[in-house]
Amino acid sequence: MSEHTGLSQTQAALKRGFDLLGAAAGLLLTFWLIALAWVLATIDTRQNGFFVQERVGRHGRVFRVVKIRTMRPSRAHTTTVTTGHDPRITPLGRFFRRAKIDELPQLFNVLMGQMSFVGPRPDVPGFADALEGEDRLILSVRPGITGPATLKYRDEESLLDSVEDPEAYNREVIFPDKVRINREYVQQWSLGKDLGYIWRTVFR
Repeated sequence: MSEHTGLSQTQAALKRGFDLLGAAAGLLLTFWLIALAWVLATIDTRQNGFFVQERVGRHGRVFRVVKIRTMRPSRAHTTTVTTGHDPRITPLGRFFRRAKIDELPQLFNVLMGQMSFVGPRPDVPGFADALEGEDRLILSVRPGITGPATLKYRDEESLLDSVEDPEAYNREVIFPDKVRINREYVQQWSLGKDLGYIWRTVFR
């Protein structure tokens, strides 16, 4: 694999094959839980229990990511940066976030080829699509549900709680570090490492 061109065709096919099998099996096992969470989130937030948002995907193409809704709307809070004490998050939503139940609908995104199990987290427009030079290597792979940067910043919301300006800290410190980690992920990709990231995500 070239350091600058991303995964080879064989590696990409292996990764996609694993995603297809894993997403199909995951949906068969968790469809009932996704449906239950959707019903509870709809009651809890008084909105559609599925939260759909535009994110930047492979090759910079925008797609719609699906998650379980965990927040109620607030006119006083419009930022896309979420801290641990964000008043928009409901008590049930906090549970869904801690248990990662809110992430389960993304299995549909994986099945449709918009996401992968492992990769850079999909950003809202204005971050990943603004990458330049070698950093755009990150866009050669599908964004993931989990990955090395996601694991490092699994307590990102608590970290943002501790700084004076969460948006500036995210933009100037966290995002550049995630770019570095994700670039190394693509350059050093292996299926074994992907399995390790999934294991650490599920059994942390």
